[in-house]
Amino acid sequence: MFEYFFTALLAETNILDKTINYNIVEGNPLWRFGLVLLVLIITFAGGKTIQFLINSYARRIEKKQGDNILSITLKCLTGPLAVFVFAIGLHAARLCLVFDNPETETIEGISSTINNGWIRIAQAINALAIAYAIYRLVDVIEFYLLKLTGKTQTKLDDMLVPVVKKSLRITIAIVAVIFIIDNILEQDVKSILLGAGVGGIALALAAKETVANFFGSIAIFADRPFQIDDILKLDENTWATVLEVGFRSTRVRTFHGHVITIPNSDMANSRIENMSARPFIRRISNITITYDSGHSKAARAVEIIKDILEHTPEVNTDPFLPPRVYFNEFNDASLNIYMSYWVKPPDYWLSFEVSQRVNLEMMKRFEAEGIEFAFPTQTLYLKKDE
Repeated sequence: MFEYFFTALLAETNILDKTINYNIVEGNPLWRFGLVLLVLIITFAGGKTIQFLINSYARRIEKKQGDNILSITLKCLTGPLAVFVFAIGLHAARLCLVFDNPETETIEGISSTINNGWIRIAQAINALAIAYAIYRLVDVIEFYLLKLTGKTQTKLDDMLVPVVKKSLRITIAIVAVIFIIDNILEQDVKSILLGAGVGGIALALAAKETVANFFGSIAIFADRPFQIDDILKLDENTWATVLEVGFRSTRVRTFHGHVITIPNSDMANSRIENMSARPFIRRISNITITYDSGHSKAARAVEIIKDILEHTPEVNTDPFLPPRVYFNEFNDASLNIYMSYWVKPPDYWLSFEVSQRVNLEMMKRFEAEGIEFAFPTQTLYLKKDE
């Protein structure tokens, strides 16, 4: 409909082409080329205007209602709509020019080969706009998946969502490229795919590390040794939180704030401690008091520590793992009291907060009882000659 109306409108201008002397280029007066440029500029500006208006409307919806299916869909379609409008502009701009008529074998304008190429390019951009829209609408699927995974207790689903998103987008991109090459550009896809298959074997041999990382990611998803936000102990001095598990690598953030990317083949084959999977967090301390405390104060110190741990809610009192407090050593400069307890739930930073409360209460009650903490000292006895 649009092309018919536009062609009819331009047909009226043929009278001007024949009666007025213009500079002719390939059978077309210069004003036609100017009209092509004007149509492209108008459609480009129109696409950007539509994109701006839809984005503004989507932001207003988000401001009132938060993230929802309508606002996400509108934001996903703004870019593809701009591309689609530009594709329409390419079709309209082609109608502004006069091309050869291959049926009558008369040379009236620009070569029909250029005309056919122009049509294919416009159709390819059209197809790209549709593929781009589907590619962006994967965000809508991600929105639904995140809502579903948010209802489950396990965080493994949260790791799968970005992987599913990337897989869908890669699939859409590959299908779009094959469709454009086969149906629009009319190239032999089978020979291209056959060549890609042979080259793929050589590439797989050269990129065996990438293949190993891919199978490592499968092993991680199958065994589920950790989840997102779990705290891992990678070696003696490196503790990190899991950020993301992808096809090739796992990203973690250390307690220093650095982000480390570890190949999945290494993650699957390494000995990694999942600190978040433990049921309790154990705290061990050696409390030292002075030798001047004597038997009674040493026994009293043990009783005080046991009482503090018994009345701390987060300290586990299960018969299997009760708090342990013993006067166990005579050190060189102190009497040693061994203290061990387990904090539940196994929150890493909660264990530090519990430890602080226990230590402060211990200092307060030792001070009240007159029990002194020991520190390294030496006593020298000087013997005077008679």
